[in-house]
Amino acid sequence: MKPKVIREMSTGELRERLAEEKKQLQKLKLNHAVSPLENPVKIQAYRKIVARINTELRTREIQEIKKLKVN
Repeated sequence: MKPKVIREMSTGELRERLAEEKKQLQKLKLNHAVSPLENPVKIQAYRKIVARINTELRTREIQEIKKLKVN
């Protein structure tokens, strides 16, 4: 998922997507522990997606705090 797509999503959608991506990441990690994955790079890709979503959510949170301080 590209950063541009993440920025266009609403905060609610981002939180839902974050939960889904975390579940997928956990499943991949568990499957990889039991038997090696064909493509272990998928784990790395999901970690990056989760990090991007967390970063966008944090950025929005900081912007809200700044707006409240200005008013």
